[in-house]
Formats: sequence, C-alpha cells, structure tokens
Amino acid sequence: MFSAEQGCWFIRKVICWRAAASIAWAVLLLPPSTAIFVILSKFSVLHPIQTISVIPTIACSKIALFGQLLHPRQLVNSLVHCIMGMIVAWCSAVTIGFRYETLGHPCAQTDGYHQMCLNEYHLILLLGGAFVGFSHSLLGVIHNMNYVSFHTVQQYKYLRFKGCLPLVVKCSATQALYSVRNFIVVYYFLGYIPRTWICKTLNLHLGSSAHPLDSIAGLLDLSLLYHLWISATFLLFTWYITLLLFRIFLTEGYSFPVQSSFTEDADHCLPKVLTEKQPMILKFLALQDLALLSQHSPLRRCEVFSLSQPGGHPHNWNAISKECLSLLADLTQRLVAYHDTVATNGRAKSLSSGSERKTSSETSGTEDFMSPRPTALMKTPASVFTRSIAGGQQSPLTAPFTPDLDSPFMSPALRRLAAPVEQGSPWYGTVQSPHIMRRVPKLWSTSTDSQVNGSSPPSPASVPSDKQEPSKPSFLAQFLQNRREQVKNFLAKRVLIVYLFNKLPEASSQALFADSQAHIWALEGLSYLVQASFSEDQFGVVQTTLPSILSCMLVLQEAVDRHFKLPHASSKPVRSTSSMGDSTYKTLRFALRATLKTAIYRITTTFGDHLNAVQLSAEHRKRLQQFLEYKE
Repeated sequence: MFSAEQGCWFIRKVICWRAAASIAWAVLLLPPSTAIFVILSKFSVLHPIQTISVIPTIACSKIALFGQLLHPRQLVNSLVHCIMGMIVAWCSAVTIGFRYETLGHPCAQTDGYHQMCLNEYHLILLLGGAFVGFSHSLLGVIHNMNYVSFHTVQQYKYLRFKGCLPLVVKCSATQALYSVRNFIVVYYFLGYIPRTWICKTLNLHLGSSAHPLDSIAGLLDLSLLYHLWISATFLLFTWYITLLLFRIFLTEGYSFPVQSSFTEDADHCLPKVLTEKQPMILKFLALQDLALLSQHSPLRRCEVFSLSQPGGHPHNWNAISKECLSLLADLTQRLVAYHDTVATNGRAKSLSSGSERKTSSETSGTEDFMSPRPTALMKTPASVFTRSIAGGQQSPLTAPFTPDLDSPFMSPALRRLAAPVEQGSPWYGTVQSPHIMRRVPKLWSTSTDSQVNGSSPPSPASVPSDKQEPSKPSFLAQFLQNRREQVKNFLAKRVLIVYLFNKLPEASSQALFADSQAHIWALEGLSYLVQASFSEDQFGVVQTTLPSILSCMLVLQEAVDRHFKLPHASSKPVRSTSSMGDSTYKTLRFALRATLKTAIYRITTTFGDHLNAVQLSAEHRKRLQQFLEYKE
C-alpha cells in the first residue's frame, strides 16, 4: 500500500497552481465578456438604430442514466446551478435596466392609492436563468462534461484557447437558444405557479397588463425573447470558458525526472509516480510523459536504460516496464472475463476480488506481468477529481455491460454467441495462450470445448469429491422461484420496462475501454523504448523482458480482436460537434486497437529476424510471424 501523502507534493506544487491560473484567467476574461454582453443587450430587434448608443456544461441503460440524474449529489449540483443561474440573470436584468431592472414597481389602482405590483419581466428573466442552470447541470451528466481528455498533439495554451474559442461561442449561443425555447414552453403552461407564489410571499399585486407573459401574445415579444437568449448565452459562455481553461491548464504536459540523486526526491521520479493510485491525474500525466519521453528525449531514455550504482541493477527500466505490463494485463483480464461471460450463460462474474488480486508492489519477476491487478478497475479521467478507486467493485451504473442471455430482454444476436463452436469456425481447434489458460479465465468455457472436441464431460461418479449431492429445494423456495419467473415474464411484455432496463451493448463496450488512454500511452512508451533499445541500450536491460512484452501485447491483441467480433463493438459512434462535452472516450477502443497493432509492428520492423531467438510459445511465435510478414 502507498501512503496518501506521497502525491501531496504534486497537488501542492502543480495542480493547485494550475487550478489557480485557470481561475485567474477566467476572472480576467470576465470584464471584456461583460462589456460585450452589455453592448449586445442594448440591441433592439425592432429599432436597430438604437444600437449605436454607447450605453452598454456513460450509462449502460436508460434506467442507469436516470439513476445518475436523480442521484442526491446530482440534485444538489442542479440546485447550485439554478442558484448561480438566477444570480447571473439578476445581474443581467440590472445591467439591461429599463423594464427588467426591479422585481416590483409602483402601480396605481382604481381607488387612487399606489401599490407595489409584480414586474413579470424581471421575474421571467430570473426564472430563465434558473432554468438554463438546471438544463446545463443535466446536460453535464448526459454529455460527460466532467470528462477531461488529453490531446494527442501538444500545443501551447494560447493556441489551444484560440482554437477552441469559436466552439465555445457557438455552443453557448446554440444551447442558449434551445434552453430559451424549452423555457418558454414550460413557462406558458406552468408560469402562473411561481408568479402566484412570489406575489403571495412578497405581498405584490398583479399589474393590469394587456397580455400576461404566460400567454402566446405575451411570449411573442421579440425584445423579451432576445434578452432571454442573450442572457442565457452570457451565462453559458461564462461557464464554458471556465471549463475550457480548466481543461487546458490541467492537461498541460509535465516532465517528471527519471531518477534523482537525493533520496527525498525519489517520490517525484517517473518510476515511482507511475505506481501511484491517487490522484489519478498524476498517473495519467506520468504515462503521458513516458510516451513523450520514449519518442523525443534520447537523454532521458538513457536514464531509463541505466544501471543503479552501486549494484548495477536496472531499477528504472524494471519499474517502468512492470507497471506498463501490469496495466496491459489488467485490460486483457477484463476483456477475457467479458468474453467469457458473453460466450457462456451471460451471468457476470466478479471482475475483481481483493483476495485474488495483487498490487504491482507485491509481484515480482517476469511471470507477474500477466498476473491480475488491483482490487478496483481504473476510473476514467472524468472521475479522477471526485471519486476514489480504493476499495470495492464498480457500481451498477458504471460497471461494464454483462448481458444475461436467459433474459427475455436479450436480443437473438447475443444468444447465438453462446452456441457451441462448429467445425470450420476460425476459433475451432485454436490453441490458446498459456498465460490465459493459467492466469485468467479462458476465452471460452470448458463445456464448449468438450462439445467441440466431441468428448462428453466426465460423469460425477468418476470424479472423486467429498461434497454431498445438493438437497432438493424446499416448497417455499420453489414457490418463490416460480413467482419470480412470472413477474419477470410479465414485465418483459411491458414496452416501457424493456426500454428502461434493456442493456446498451455499445455503451458497455465504451465502458470497457473507458480508461484506455492510459493503456495507449503504456503501449506507446513500451514500444518506443524497445525500438530505441536496439541502438541505445548499452547494457541489454530491455532484452531480459522482451519475451514478456511481446507475449503481453500478443495476448492483448487476441482479446481485442475477439471483442471487435461482438455485435456493436465495431460500430463507430457519431462525434458531436455542437456540445462542449468531450466525446473522445467513445472512440478509445478504436484508438487502442490501432495503437496496439502499430506498437507490435514497431518492434518487429526494428528487430526483424532477431525476434526468432526470443523464447515464445508456439502460438505467440505463429502470431508474431504474421507481423514479421506484414500479414496482420
């Protein structure tokens, strides 16, 4: 176990400064954006001449998505967004002035006395800001606004900001238009509720307006619609610009030292940082630095290949390669478990167990590169700031999809996956990797293999066992089982139930590869370092782990290839360009497949026929020969 204080230096010296810088820039940009808002708010649709005046935000089923939206934490978040939206709307109303300035205004009654009447224009602007804030909060969950992705091409912060600024303006204006449209519809039907409540609470009277604003004639006021839209645009632009700056500053590359001459700085070095679990942003930045180091920094690569003094041990290379191979083995085990679930009865097995898994600090030797990894699966970058990966399995809302083939909701396409493998199938008679058969669940079930080979499973009488035969279920248990099946069949005939609880295979595939950016960097770092070792590794430290690296990559490629043969796994989602939500996580599985194949080709083209001397299994050697002959 690692101490939680080991990552504090990174938060104190790097993350805090970056967060402060992003907030400072957001504050500095607030005055010019406010000035533009003031100028545009004075624009009149019906009187354009007056403008010359100088006065100026991956659920696997629908029910899981609803669960995220109705989570208490999300409800509090929505409430905060509503309050913030109302505050900004109040500032906008005061800035615009005219009929929007105050909530109440003096009005004359028939008896000659002056009373305070409700200014519905001010009220509708406040409610519009609250509605926009609530909509932004919901869209943040639907579009994964909290997801932080790392750009493949490193750019200066100013250039990234300049390139994304038009998108921010476009998304703000577009989303504001849709929000105002939805708000107008809601206010038309339900506007009398807050209006009556405000009047009773503040002792205000309704003015004798010819057209109330909750009527068609009142809502067709073009000036009102414009000010609602420009206020909503200003609110969303302020939030989106802050989000953009936060993403730019947070994902800026950071160079970690490979080794240090002082023991107190050992925790700051790349081999040590790679093994950290919290904060996850630290691990992602370390893997990004490893990928950049392996490609563009010969001096730092020499430090990776160097030997310790005294002793002459390749501690840097051992720590880096071990952590990278552990990440790849983790993904392989996850894919194999998923395939095993789909190919058998569709009932999910636990993907992680605290008693069966080992951390990277507890494993040693080349065999441990294929051993299972920690208790919990790595979260996506989206959740590295609010969630902890320590302890427990994934929640039902974020766990990868494991279809139940016995369920009446399941499609026939997935049921066919459970059928026995016939002769002529590309998987018939294939010898599996010894790593998979020894370390993780097989790619297909034992019962399926016995059917393929034509041999019947051994009878219970021929297998010695101390276990007694299971007792016959009681009458009560049988009764409850029958009742459960009846309820299940009844609900299966209800369209709404099927719509809410039916699993989404594509979403499950996205969840399976949600953290694959870390594996992409691990593949790039390992492959480039192995390629560079052909001419730069003076002590041959890489050659000792080359068999494990090749075996790990080949086993992962086998699992990835099998995954892409499943339904919906190879369908590319449409990337949205009209939202600030980052959708790159939807295509990470394709990027991983391409990176994996490129990494193997990078090694084979560098070493060529020298790889024939590497000790590999017969299956791996056959697979590697396909890469040597450029047939993959």
